[in-house]
Amino acid sequence: MVSPLASSGLSEVDDNIEKYRIKKMLKNLEEAKGNGTSMISLIIPPGEQIAKMQKKLIDEGGKASNIKSRVNRQSVEAAITSTRERLKLYSKTPTNGLVIYCGTVFSEDGRSEKKYTIDFEPFKPINRSLYYCGERFDVEPLKELLEDDKKFGFIVVDGNGALFATLQGSSKSILQVIKVDLPKKHGRGGQSALRFARLREEKRHNYLRKVAEIAVQCFITNDRANVAGLVLAGSADFKTRLSQSGIFDPRLAEKIVKIVDVSYGFENGFNQAITLSEDTLGNVKYVQEKKLITKFFEEINLDSPKIVFGVEDTMKMFEMSAVELIIVWENLEYIRVTLKNPEAEESATVIYLRKDALPTDAKTYKDSKTGTEYEVIEVAPLNEWLIDNFRKFGAKLQFVSDKSQEGFQFAKGFGGCGGFLRYSVSTFDEAGSNENNEGDFDPETDFI
Repeated sequence: MVSPLASSGLSEVDDNIEKYRIKKMLKNLEEAKGNGTSMISLIIPPGEQIAKMQKKLIDEGGKASNIKSRVNRQSVEAAITSTRERLKLYSKTPTNGLVIYCGTVFSEDGRSEKKYTIDFEPFKPINRSLYYCGERFDVEPLKELLEDDKKFGFIVVDGNGALFATLQGSSKSILQVIKVDLPKKHGRGGQSALRFARLREEKRHNYLRKVAEIAVQCFITNDRANVAGLVLAGSADFKTRLSQSGIFDPRLAEKIVKIVDVSYGFENGFNQAITLSEDTLGNVKYVQEKKLITKFFEEINLDSPKIVFGVEDTMKMFEMSAVELIIVWENLEYIRVTLKNPEAEESATVIYLRKDALPTDAKTYKDSKTGTEYEVIEVAPLNEWLIDNFRKFGAKLQFVSDKSQEGFQFAKGFGGCGGFLRYSVSTFDEAGSNENNEGDFDPETDFI
């Protein structure tokens, strides 16, 4: 079997993990809400002096003293002080810049409050300076970090209508859809046949003109193309006529990287156009994910002994160091729980539970068969545990989204967790499965 790392083109493991971390952080930051305007968002771009931002914070502290509400004033002053203290930890701005979020936010119960402070160097340069104090954190700069450098535009055009869309990273966006009812070619008409043909051609020309005008609205910003490349797709000759006609904006014409024939129109044609353009879009995350998961499905269809899927089976293989590449859905909601029987000297046992099946304040688990209570040693989100430990087991880790059809099938139909094995391993050893698994826990039945 060809190495999945070679076939997928997904070699930037660290970049993938950093993007996952930023996504999780974004979710937490977006959900955070403060009382008043006491939540500070601070960004220092590479090369900017720390002292310059410290001076700005001193000035903002002076302005905060004028806030009439005593509670809000104290919260803002405390947040500014905490931010200044955090800045003192840095003698100079890190290579990729510095991001700090600080403030007093409501707890999950919505009643009590807690202090929240986080500072980090982003995984790539953040070329934007920001100071914002409000009731929510400003996370737009972090969202920009997640965007791939290249965005591709798609125009799917045929005799039924046209679709305008973009593909950037793993995100597909449909910008606009128009539908038309064009006259068909026919042999009737007698002496009027030429007039019918002329009217038909005139309507087709007006349709293409409208497509060209909408393309300018969608893909031109500030007199420049806002996409790195443009793919034209369709089932008839409209796409070719559009690209060769004088009505198509030359700024977009020079961005055409591929013209493909598709069997469908609208969104189905868009998906097919992405697949047919994979050679051109090789570095786009959406295409990389499709290739990787397609390879995974192909190996399953071949009944390959070097494939494993499902959380339980995959993690068994993973902790045997048998997994070369582990693939995990980025929104997988599983918890890794480590248990120990306080009355026995046996090694700790690990079980995997869905997040909604785990009590947040669990200290013990009770065996429903024996009544024995097991001490909870560790509770960790599975995705976070994998990030911290995948290198110890000699594996590569790849997070995938469910934006593509293949990704959705992997997330919903295969448990959102699977892997390519280094060598063939039987998940359940027939020779000793009964005695080896006799003491294993079944989270569905063993605990109450």
